[in-house]
Formats: sequence, C-alpha cells, structure tokens
Amino acid sequence: MRQRIQSYRDLAVWQKGIRLAVDLYGLTRRFPIDERYAMVSQIQRAAVSIPSNVAEGWGKSGSGHYLNAISHSRGSLRELETLLLIAHRVGYIKRETFIALAERTDEIARMLFSLSRSVANSKAAGRPEHPPETWDQRPDT
Repeated sequence: MRQRIQSYRDLAVWQKGIRLAVDLYGLTRRFPIDERYAMVSQIQRAAVSIPSNVAEGWGKSGSGHYLNAISHSRGSLRELETLLLIAHRVGYIKRETFIALAERTDEIARMLFSLSRSVANSKAAGRPEHPPETWDQRPDT
C-alpha cells in the first residue's frame, strides 16, 4: 500500500536529495583547501539546490510553479553531475566513489522526471496541485 503524500518531506526524491547533499558535504571536506571557494562551493550549492527546489515548488501555488521548480532541480542535478565528473578527472574523487555517486544521481534524475510527469498529468487532468497518494513516490524508511 502506498503512503499518502502530505508534504514534500514524504517524497522519496526529496529524501534522497537530502542524503546526497549531506554525503557530498562530507566528501568535499577532503578536497584541497584551495578548492573551498571554487569547486567545493559549487558542488555543495548544486547538491543543496536539488531537494530545496522540490520543497520550494511544493510550497508555491499552482502546478506551473511546481513544474518550474522541478525543472530547476533537474538543472542543478546535471550541474552536480558535471562537477563530480570534473572532480573525478582531476583526482579529487576516486573511481569507485564517482561510480556510486553517478548511480545515485541517475536514480534521482529518474525520480525527478517521474515527479515532473506526474505533476504535468495531474495539471492536465485538473487534479490537485500537490501529489495525491496515488503518485509513485515512496519514501525511504
């Protein structure tokens, strides 16, 4: 049985985005000190932006605003993927870590696409702007 989605905090994509951001804060602590205000800052801002935009979109009125916020999350995710690839190629992230992060970002990308499609379908059908319990967004436990 699916859990009723009552808040953005119930969305699995938001939960996974939070965990990814927290993990990346830990990872970037090991980057060279001279990257603190460059790559480290960009990685952290992009990672934080993913779940933040999901939450912001939830809080705005209208499906169009929500779709726009999800689009911003997707853009931040692609920015993050690019930054992680560069960090890997310059030797700040080990291959195994990079592969694991790429798998996580791929999963979040699929979830954001699914959320976007669900919001768009809900809007077209004249349903409520916030996700009903039938949306395929299961929270992690």
